[in-house]
Amino acid sequence: MPQTVKGVISRSKGADVEVVDVVVPDPGPGEAVVKIETCGVCHTDLHYREGGINDDYPFLLGHEAAGYVEAVGEGVTDVAPGDFVILNWRAVCGQCRACAKGKPWYCFNTHNATQKMTLTDGTELTPALGIGAFIEKTLVAAGQCTKVPEADAAAVGLLGCGVMAGFGAAVNTGGVGRGDSIAVIGCGGVGNAAIAGAKVAGATTIIAVDVSDAKLEQAKHFGATHTVNSTDTDAVEAIRSLTDGNGADVVVEAVGRPETYEQAFYARDLAGTVVLVGVPTPDQQVTLPMIEIFGRGGCLKSSWYGDCLPSRDFPMLVDLYKQGRFDLDAFVSERIGLADIEAAFDKMHAGEVLRSVVEL
Repeated sequence: MPQTVKGVISRSKGADVEVVDVVVPDPGPGEAVVKIETCGVCHTDLHYREGGINDDYPFLLGHEAAGYVEAVGEGVTDVAPGDFVILNWRAVCGQCRACAKGKPWYCFNTHNATQKMTLTDGTELTPALGIGAFIEKTLVAAGQCTKVPEADAAAVGLLGCGVMAGFGAAVNTGGVGRGDSIAVIGCGGVGNAAIAGAKVAGATTIIAVDVSDAKLEQAKHFGATHTVNSTDTDAVEAIRSLTDGNGADVVVEAVGRPETYEQAFYARDLAGTVVLVGVPTPDQQVTLPMIEIFGRGGCLKSSWYGDCLPSRDFPMLVDLYKQGRFDLDAFVSERIGLADIEAAFDKMHAGEVLRSVVEL
């Protein structure tokens, strides 16, 4: 039987979010219903509310979540009721050209649940990133459920989006390794996750760049060996001076703005790698001299979800967390309820938190 539960929706562009009744259908073939334990408040949810993704209102917000599988539909074998899972928004198909090439983290045909959750009047909801997890229970494609060892849901649930994006940008996309130097521009949740990932991978010079001294101080906790406040220091020159005049092996741009991308481009070493993980708006442009692109060599990459494979990366990172080697607890700034999400957006926009986490 369909269930009616409480969830948070965005009804129109810029309007405050609302806690409403949502009807969750029984899982169909290939689907699962998950009882949500926690869900992080991510910038992407704010982008949905502001119409920055599309205009398919009303949106069921939330996507950075962990919980327990309650029921599965026909044909589901990878997860079962009672499994503790982290939700992912790139359920790989296993059949597209990327999957066929053995690169499923690039899957070009990721999928979501077929059925729709609705308001009580039958209005269909668009779930954020195909998940919709600011809700007591949600319906997803079973492939969006990644089984992991049980742990604090508020901490490990953040692997569902921001932390995985940052960690993967440094380690998976950037390929940072032992003895490497890395600079991370933008030290919010994603940037700090990149810093933490570089530390785990064995980087020896980890440079944090931001305009906030408070954020830079926080970056030290995650593993930054040096900090640069770019409001009063030339970031490119500072990064070069900290890397014997060469530039960093890897530069992660976690802001998504033309000026910071240009800093990243010029702050890398010859044959170095730039990784864009900050999300730009559609109207933003960057202009670079082609001779510089040619002459510097190396790679200019973008990072999709940290180029992660959830089935491979989520359990590994939860193990590192439980071993005390990857401090996910430090990303949790506060634990809140469903009614506190609008205030959490304000705190996030003001840079007061790394992550507010909704506990259900």
